[in-house]
Amino acid sequence: MKKFLSVLCLSVLTSTAAFGAGADISGTVEKQPLNMTAIFMFFIFVLATLGITWWAARNTKSKDDFYAAGGGIKPWQNGTAIAGDFMSAATFLGITGAIYGFGFDALILAVGVMAAWPVILFLIAERLRNLGSYTFIDVVSYRLEKKPIRIISAIGSLSVVIFYLIAQMVGAGKLIQLLFGLDYVYAVILVSFLMMCYVSFGGMLATTWVQLIKAILLLIGGTFIAFMVMKSFAFDFGALLASASSQHPKGAAIMAPGLWLKDPVAIISIALTMMFGIMGLPHILMRFFTVKDAKDARKSVFYATSIMGYFYILIIIIGYGAVTFVMGNPDYHDELGKILGGGNMVALHLTHYMGGNLMLGFMSAVAFATILAVVAGLTLAGAATISHDLYAKTFRNTVVTNAEEIKVSRIATFGLGGIAVLLGIAFEHQNVAFVASLALAIAASVNFPILIVSMYWSKMTTRGAVAGGVVGLALSIGLIVLGPSVWVAVLGNDSPIYPYVYPTFYSMPLAFVAIWLVSVLDKSPRAAAERAKFDEQYVRSETGIGISAASDH
Repeated sequence: MKKFLSVLCLSVLTSTAAFGAGADISGTVEKQPLNMTAIFMFFIFVLATLGITWWAARNTKSKDDFYAAGGGIKPWQNGTAIAGDFMSAATFLGITGAIYGFGFDALILAVGVMAAWPVILFLIAERLRNLGSYTFIDVVSYRLEKKPIRIISAIGSLSVVIFYLIAQMVGAGKLIQLLFGLDYVYAVILVSFLMMCYVSFGGMLATTWVQLIKAILLLIGGTFIAFMVMKSFAFDFGALLASASSQHPKGAAIMAPGLWLKDPVAIISIALTMMFGIMGLPHILMRFFTVKDAKDARKSVFYATSIMGYFYILIIIIGYGAVTFVMGNPDYHDELGKILGGGNMVALHLTHYMGGNLMLGFMSAVAFATILAVVAGLTLAGAATISHDLYAKTFRNTVVTNAEEIKVSRIATFGLGGIAVLLGIAFEHQNVAFVASLALAIAASVNFPILIVSMYWSKMTTRGAVAGGVVGLALSIGLIVLGPSVWVAVLGNDSPIYPYVYPTFYSMPLAFVAIWLVSVLDKSPRAAAERAKFDEQYVRSETGIGISAASDH
């Protein structure tokens, strides 16, 4: 199982360039012996989820059902599915690997994610559900000129979806390559085929249940590993930390800040990216339309926060447990003393140590299931942006029927699947850490500023929103290209022009400044009309008057 799953650190939340916790995916990944336990469990998951897709397809009859499951998802189901988007294989592997290498400093990755949810609960969830129908672009275009604001928002959303999708497809393709011994190209095609089945036939209902099941399986596996670690220390957390300190080369330094992150700008930029990037992810924001009303949207956030909080507690225990049981264990190191598979493998090594091949097979299958679920959610968000926001609401001058819009969504799903295959193959031997960084940075610099200002500032205008989107998009992409992830690692220059991995410290504030400045300077009649419509928007955002009713499934 050497190198197994090390590539999964490519998730947005755990970019290798960001925390240097493991190997990047540059170069060729060798095929490994088959893990029959993992393969068997993988097939069980695939068959179960295809059955769910068949059931969901029978209950998906309108575009409300396709995009938002008819608003009939229960809060606990939606909250678990939301948590499932973040309780990914990369979170499990990547943050554990970061704790293994850097100790306390790695916790900023978990804290940044958790810090976002109170803001989502109190500032975003309710108004988003009351103002929108299927995507967050419905919200930002509520009182602004539809065409320009939908186009710039759609560019931001599709950029996030595609960049995130590349990272996930490469990780999933290499995982299947390792698990089955398939060629990489066939592995990527298999992942894309399953994703298209979930989305095109089952829509949001199937995607939600795939996420929900995956989250429960990951919680079961993580709970078992953490329980076995704590059992080894008679459930004394202090004893676990003392043991980890004695095993780690840096000693007690892993219990204090400063081992990894020393530059205040880098720390703030990572925290901003993690916290506010989440608030701009289209496939996360889309989930608030799957419940019947704003009250259930708030409940969804409560469930998601509770589940993720528990999961990150497990990650801390597993991370320090890996230091204790894996760091000095020769079974998990090569002849040169390096950890087999890189730093992101330590969670799987600990899984094997605590549960043997059976538990390793289970967690390997769950790791793949997490990627499938995330890919499905991303694809659905991208398809909704293309069919609903661009085709039906922007470029068509006539009324689009439900059937026609769903047809375009399914075509878009197959189109995105094809793009994912092509880009996944193209990026097979490339370091795509910068792509993962770019996705979250764009979400924080483009989608989040436009969304939050449109809901809370009455003087925002279309010109201001477009200016902010353009500034955020240009800076987030430009600074990453000039930074170490591309300028040095990809282009081969000696030193970066922009010294930090994440651009958010500059790109997000400047996007807000552009929105404010251009909106204040906009004295056009259209701007005056847009400001006048804010009161109407405010009433609906607080009361929910006019939102559609939920469907039963």
